[in-house]
Amino acid sequence: MDPEDRPRPRGDAADRLATEDLDPYSQDELTERIVLLEAEIARVTRHRANAAAHRAAADALFGKKG
Repeated sequence: MDPEDRPRPRGDAADRLATEDLDPYSQDELTERIVLLEAEIARVTRHRANAAAHRAAADALFGKKG
């Protein structure tokens, strides 16, 4: 199984964020949180694209395993 196919481990940062109680946050705090999360999504998306390009270059050079 490829590492990217493995399920996300329980207790990681995304799991903690998804289960956090949002009731204590004000609307302004929630808006700030959304901005930060959107920035993190953009960062992860860029990283994923770079990793895919790196993998494609390796596959082109060495041949795809399979």
